[in-house]
Amino acid sequence: MTNLRSPIGIFDSGMGGISVLKEAKKILPNESFIYYGDGKNIPYGTKSVEILIQLSDAICKMLIDDYGVKAIVIACNTATSAAIGYLRSKYDIPIIGMEPALKPAVCANFGGTVGVLATEVTLREEKFRSLASLYNEQTRIIKLPAPNLVTLVERGIVNGQEAESELLESFRGYKNDLDALVLGCTHFVFLKEVILKMFKNEIDIHDGNNGTVRNLKQILTVQNKLTSALQGDIKILNSGGQALVKQSWSLYNL
Repeated sequence: MTNLRSPIGIFDSGMGGISVLKEAKKILPNESFIYYGDGKNIPYGTKSVEILIQLSDAICKMLIDDYGVKAIVIACNTATSAAIGYLRSKYDIPIIGMEPALKPAVCANFGGTVGVLATEVTLREEKFRSLASLYNEQTRIIKLPAPNLVTLVERGIVNGQEAESELLESFRGYKNDLDALVLGCTHFVFLKEVILKMFKNEIDIHDGNNGTVRNLKQILTVQNKLTSALQGDIKILNSGGQALVKQSWSLYNL
């Protein structure tokens, strides 16, 4: 059974969702959080929908059975695209997913060119296609699959020449065309500074973290599930072992 002081679960394929955890702790400082990174099974972006559902289901079951979470945030655009419908049909607690922040990017750059930097699964799933179809007539939307950036961040490389080279490969010749960039993976938020440097601060960058956390807060408010505790705590777990837990804390403290 959950109560007001029950923690909120957040999970991702690895450490990218730490960026969501940071935003959640800023907006909901009284709440406690259990963060689970599935470092043993990263990357999610190359896996089938069936495997992603299995992995996400196992994590949700663990967070509910072992930690009694009152809500779960899927801090992964890829897992959200593949599994959120199934998870919501199975579990009776709020499950909040990620969505590329395409709407605010289009609204701020009407008639321009918006790139969406994301994993291959996110970009090919129906969830993204449906979202993009709403704005195709107003804005040129370019899909920018980035299969190697997730593992780059997992290695702790969030700046420098290697990061810049990998990003240039992901932009695939579109770099000079972009007015705005949507970071469609929570890992990529940690690359924001190097991206701004590459574009000499002349690009509009959007991510879905703030909107996701505000959606979480609204749902918990409506359901009267927010705690009034003075200060919540944070626990970080990772299927890849304690070295990745330590690295996750390093990212959290950036």
